[in-house]
Amino acid sequence: MKTNRLLVGAVLAIAVGAPIAGFLGDTTVSQPTTSPGVRVPFLHSLPVGQTADQSALASLERANAWLNSPPLTAEALRGKVVLVDFWTYSCINWRRTLPYVRAWADKYKDRGLVVIGVHTPEFEFEKNADNVRRAAKDMGVMYPIALDSDYAIWRAFRNYSWPAIYAVDAQGRIRHHHFGEGEYERAEMIIQQLLAEAGSGDPGHELVTVDARGAEAAADWGSLKSPENYVGAERTENFASPGGAVPGGRRVFAAPAQLRLNHWALSGDWTVNRQAIVLNKPGGRIAYRFHARDLHLVMGPAARGAPVRFRVLIDGKPPGAAHGIDVDAQGNGTVGEQRLYQLVRQQQPIDDRRFEIEFLDPGVEAFAFTFG
Repeated sequence: MKTNRLLVGAVLAIAVGAPIAGFLGDTTVSQPTTSPGVRVPFLHSLPVGQTADQSALASLERANAWLNSPPLTAEALRGKVVLVDFWTYSCINWRRTLPYVRAWADKYKDRGLVVIGVHTPEFEFEKNADNVRRAAKDMGVMYPIALDSDYAIWRAFRNYSWPAIYAVDAQGRIRHHHFGEGEYERAEMIIQQLLAEAGSGDPGHELVTVDARGAEAAADWGSLKSPENYVGAERTENFASPGGAVPGGRRVFAAPAQLRLNHWALSGDWTVNRQAIVLNKPGGRIAYRFHARDLHLVMGPAARGAPVRFRVLIDGKPPGAAHGIDVDAQGNGTVGEQRLYQLVRQQQPIDDRRFEIEFLDPGVEAFAFTFG
């Protein structure tokens, strides 16, 4: 990956609030940006708030618990450059940024950079520390993790999205932030400049390269026409089964023979709750018409230790070469834990497809579809 460093450097000083841009001051932060031409959400977000003030790092003391590290404080981190990465482990947008964050943590750990992953849960199951510990191990997240199940750190930073990164200089000042995916080169160049300012030696000018695979591979933005959609009654859109998604009631649903793009439906005996749907009897299905290279579903067994078998069809047939990493070519898979499952990864050309997943056992709980 090559970058014209002189061109980027022309705006870099402004982005990090360097002294030559004194009229902006050291607290200058960049504004959130989106990738050109992307018309679908590329980050999870809550209602927009103001950006963090410079005391936000002190909120680390309010973490519920720490993984991979003893508790860290703003005072103990003084003199270090800190990258705060807000994440939640089922978020596909964060997963696609992880290869870069891991690489930065490894490359600069001996040069004064401390990466802290602040895990602020979106779903109830992500408040479980054992779930986060398992996910971190599976994903190779070895840097310190602050569990923020009560949103104390999130609120202190006035954050509103997953993923989000904040670069904090050696004096504890927030000098840069970015919401969502992308701008990895710019973020790393800012890290390098802050390390140089801190007197940590020459961090070099080479930028990391990553080999992102599976769910961590970058989205195929050019083919992506399906936005994220939740399946719980509170936030779902485009539900096509007759009777609608009324929360709190157990009902037998039917799926229409045809679905419009980005519409979905249930068939079988389901209970629709505020955040999720739960299957009551074997044989229940979810159908979704989508347009994307990748399709993911956040789901898990409603009861711990009760795996649920499933089968995936694309346009009524086994996926074959279009199967995701959690499915075989015949479409078979098992839900064993609460997490994001990659069910489809298509090859070009990408077109509208009808996805169906049939559960052979009861007890699955599904939360959200995401695409890439």
